Amino acid sequence: MSDQAQKFVKRAARHYRWKLQSDPGFLDQVTAGLELNRTRYGYYLCPCREGWANKRKDRDITCPCDYAEEDILDYGHCYCGLFCSQEFVASGQLVGPIPDRRPEHLYPE
Repeated sequence: MSDQAQKFVKRAARHYRWKLQSDPGFLDQVTAGLELNRTRYGYYLCPCREGWANKRKDRDITCPCDYAEEDILDYGHCYCGLFCSQEFVASGQLVGPIPDRRPEHLYPE
């Protein structure tokens, strides 16, 4: 995980009082995707969704995405599994697939 991406995700988790994914390999993989997207597009586009490569069109899926808070409340983790609730991490549960809240019309065709 790059230092810049690592600082970003730690700062975001602290700000929202979330925990980061506890599996170091999984955490590195998602964070590497964020860093790659920041290099490509200039912003932390969610690595788990297809974006437009347009900051304005992608603002809802710029990390942490607009759907993260509700996903964490309902499922214990965000769509990517990067951010988790404190309770989810304490329970020892594993991150799994959850429904994507992003409306279909916001995805590129």
